[in-house]
Amino acid sequence: MQPDEALSLLMQGAAQIISEAELREKLALGRPLRVKLGVDPTSPDLHLGHAIILRKLRQFQDLGHQAVLIIGDFTSMIGDPSGRSVTRPQLSRNQVAANAETYRAQAFKVLDPARTQLVANGDWFSKMGFEDVIRLNSMVTLQQLLQREDFRNRIDHAQPIHAHEIQYPIMQGWDSVMVKADVELGGTDQLFNNLVGRDLQKQEGQPQQVVLVLPILEGLDGVKKMSKSLGNYVGLTEPASEMFGKLMSISDELMGRYYPLLLDKPLDPNAHPLQAKKHLASAIVETYHSRAVAEKTLEEWNARFSEKRLADADLPNFVAENTDLVTVVWRAYADAFRIKKSRSDVWRLVEQGSVQLNGEKLRDPKAVIALERGQVLRLDKTHAVRIA
Repeated sequence: MQPDEALSLLMQGAAQIISEAELREKLALGRPLRVKLGVDPTSPDLHLGHAIILRKLRQFQDLGHQAVLIIGDFTSMIGDPSGRSVTRPQLSRNQVAANAETYRAQAFKVLDPARTQLVANGDWFSKMGFEDVIRLNSMVTLQQLLQREDFRNRIDHAQPIHAHEIQYPIMQGWDSVMVKADVELGGTDQLFNNLVGRDLQKQEGQPQQVVLVLPILEGLDGVKKMSKSLGNYVGLTEPASEMFGKLMSISDELMGRYYPLLLDKPLDPNAHPLQAKKHLASAIVETYHSRAVAEKTLEEWNARFSEKRLADADLPNFVAENTDLVTVVWRAYADAFRIKKSRSDVWRLVEQGSVQLNGEKLRDPKAVIALERGQVLRLDKTHAVRIA
């Protein structure tokens, strides 16, 4: 592929590239580029938000370039302050090591192992002495670091910034020096850290990396970014039925964001919302499981919800107390599906007639209901539980 053609392809879905001209020049070099992505194993699971960047990295691989996947086993113990209003809790080495093992396996659901160099930044940071750390810090000014919006916000609100957090962008930038990155990928919240890498490479006499950042994927709630800690995520290794059910629960408005970011195509404005969600959910399950699993999952979902055979369907069990309806439904979402809904959201579902007990609509949010083993409680169009 010619450089202009490759550039046009790689620009698809990008939020910002610094700079397009530099990327075109690098693509014209006639050699595989080293394309860096750093991931911090702060939790055991990768999710669809991570997959957006992994898929862009795979796109580079398919064009013949080398992926350099950095497992941030050392930076994870600091915690990236990007987008944070408070200091992240620090993880132990054992926690990070356990999470890193799962990341390695999950990343290859998207990446081509043959074109992936897998490294850990502890390989170089653990060997640094204090003199090395001082030298590295001397390459960045405090004024540069305090330009970060999240740091400025904390200062404005009299919230603490711990000294170790200031080290994070410096360390991420040094990773780029160590792996001689030609390109670094990240989310839009990583732009500052990526630019530090350009600065450090310049000071070390290396060609500066191109920075390509991608949009942040909203979580299932459609408000905050997808995050395991917020419970609004779809994990890459989740069971197919959970993946499918979670994606069927998103709003019609959110589909307009998910289609281009997860399927690389726009949502057809004339498509029926329910059918569009089924297509989205099936495509994601096929990507991270298989076509056969996706087809089976769709059939099971149709049997469970579209054909209303809930009594015979394989539903998650839910142990409920006899209390007000809003509390019961709110707990069912959290316990059975790990979906965090607000009580006001649940209240609206009840008033809209979405909540049913054995096929009978329940419309009084304050009603105290008596539940019996074996009853089917339908929470909405896509979620139902069996009372245990």
